[in-house]
Amino acid sequence: MITEKKYIRPQTIDEAIHVAHDHHHSFRYIAGGTDVMVNKFQGTDETNCLIDISGLDELKEISVEGNALKIGSLVRLDDLKKNEIIQKNFPALIEAAHSVASPMLRKTATIGGNLLCENRCSFFNQSDWWRESVGYCLKCEGDVCIATGGTKACFSKFVSDTAPVLISVNALLETIDRDGTKIFSLENIYTGDGIAPRNLPGTSIIRHIILPLHQPCRTIFKKLRPREAVDFTSLTTAVTVNESGKIKIVLGGVDPKPVVIEGILNGSSEEYIKMAMKKSRVVDNDFYSRSYRREMIRVFLEQSFEELKK
Repeated sequence: MITEKKYIRPQTIDEAIHVAHDHHHSFRYIAGGTDVMVNKFQGTDETNCLIDISGLDELKEISVEGNALKIGSLVRLDDLKKNEIIQKNFPALIEAAHSVASPMLRKTATIGGNLLCENRCSFFNQSDWWRESVGYCLKCEGDVCIATGGTKACFSKFVSDTAPVLISVNALLETIDRDGTKIFSLENIYTGDGIAPRNLPGTSIIRHIILPLHQPCRTIFKKLRPREAVDFTSLTTAVTVNESGKIKIVLGGVDPKPVVIEGILNGSSEEYIKMAMKKSRVVDNDFYSRSYRREMIRVFLEQSFEELKK
């Protein structure tokens, strides 16, 4: 039996949500498509209905409301650098966006899509025949995690590069669904479950990413990957310190969800480095070895603390 495939292009957010509920059993929102279409090509996304929300212009705006900067979820990564408020207050966000993929892809990929990109693993993100030959894993209806040999948990890695920076500056998400609008911490949408890495309702749409203004801080961003372009992260670090010395460290690429460490920077940074390394559940599912990525956590954080002193 051939399953009917659908492509729907709604004209409003309400229409998009209505269509999503009608196809809730098997659909995917798509905007830039730089993640979704690759996953479909590899056979790791088998949804039957694509709901194209790229025409919803109200999600493409950047505005200031009171003490908050609101970035629409469909703002393209390449366009972040053109906004003077982001340049002045959140330069690390521009740096993180610039580290994603390639120049051509950044002109299509959206910030909302980057926050929601699927967890990755070198044993999962392959063609279907490759996955079949090596043996299906927990993330594709198998019964074992190939990276660890375990049968209970998937450790596919969290790979968004913009999310660590946004979480480190206490970003909020504004989402909309049939039951209205909700605002909550970006950090809270990530579950730590490699199979179901986010707890957002599938039919909800991210409307805005909300950043606090008039709270001066400095953020140091770093990313480990084989090449300067195209490659997903093997380790992302964002270290933010505000005027009162409060520090927030966020790591990506070394756990199924962002690793977050908070405290007060009052001298020695060694305690925070040890905490970050302890909380990171790094496994051998990447181009680089587990031991090297763990070692680089220390290197990146030490470098970040030194840069913050300047």
